[in-house]
Amino acid sequence: MLNDEICKLREKLNESIISGLDYEIIYKLSVELDELIAEFYRKELGKNSSNINENRNKQINIVMA
Repeated sequence: MLNDEICKLREKLNESIISGLDYEIIYKLSVELDELIAEFYRKELGKNSSNINENRNKQINIVMA
């Protein structure tokens, strides 16, 4: 899952920093991690907005009944 990918890439980034790899490699890993985290939040926000809309529709149906 996406969360597992984030954890693995975070570990890889931390190891590269600790071992003193080239800045360009560290930067590339950091950008990849940022992109995965952004994708994770986009999906989570999408789920939450769907739930909010469903709840709103249920409330409207109850009021109209």
